[in-house]
Amino acid sequence: MTAIIDIGSNSVRLMLWADGKTLYKRVNTTRLGEGLSFAPVLRPEAIARTARAVSDFAREARGQGADVYAFATAAVRSAENGGEFLSQVKRLCGLDVDVVSGKEEALLGLFGALGAAEGGILDIGGASTEFCVRRGGKIAFSVSLDIGAVRLFDKCGQDRGALLAEIAPAIRPLGEAVPAGKIYAIGGTGSTLASVMLGLKEYDAEKINDFPMPEEQIGALSERLLSMSPEKRKEIPGMDPRRADIIAGGALLLHEIMKALSLPVVYASDRDNLEGYLLWRRLI
Repeated sequence: MTAIIDIGSNSVRLMLWADGKTLYKRVNTTRLGEGLSFAPVLRPEAIARTARAVSDFAREARGQGADVYAFATAAVRSAENGGEFLSQVKRLCGLDVDVVSGKEEALLGLFGALGAAEGGILDIGGASTEFCVRRGGKIAFSVSLDIGAVRLFDKCGQDRGALLAEIAPAIRPLGEAVPAGKIYAIGGTGSTLASVMLGLKEYDAEKINDFPMPEEQIGALSERLLSMSPEKRKEIPGMDPRRADIIAGGALLLHEIMKALSLPVVYASDRDNLEGYLLWRRLI
């Protein structure tokens, strides 16, 4: 049995894997990356609560006999005091956390969502956004952008004009990309929007996987979310209340990227960098 812990800018996630399949996933929203838009340092309180969440997940997984691996993404790799967080995790639970680069993060998502198939992924995280395409068995394009749902919320709240002004320059590197095959929206923004579009009363990974999300519907949903307060968003069927504050900016970012790439539709995927880490590190 293998456990993977993903330490993201918005949340810490645990996946337990055995016998060729995911047994379950858990999430704890800790906002490690809060405030990174204003200063390149992790806040002490964010470090403490995120390290505790990692330690709790490690304890849970080890209690079931799993070998535990952990990796961290944009918040840790971009913060000047990322090493302080890594030391605290090591002290609490003995884990050596693998800090992946932006390009490695994109590959993790690609492996997780597509395996060896052709196509691409779009991963809107808390502090970064990855876009990666495989064509002809090779990586045709890969980029990690310094923009994400938590960064947008920190800097712009739900001011549409401010959000667009922040998004436009950040996504310019996508102008060179040529999408190929099916493009999957992975991560919390994509799965939450799919859950809302499906009107799910309870999150269902099987219904999320391969769910088509047309550009026009994403645009309409982003405008609807921007018109609502975070508290009102929590009442929407399918909404993850832990994402209610950041989801509007994430939805707008997804829509702007789809327009920039001329993508008429993206497909949601619950399979993401957790599964990808297993394949990439050859742990299975």
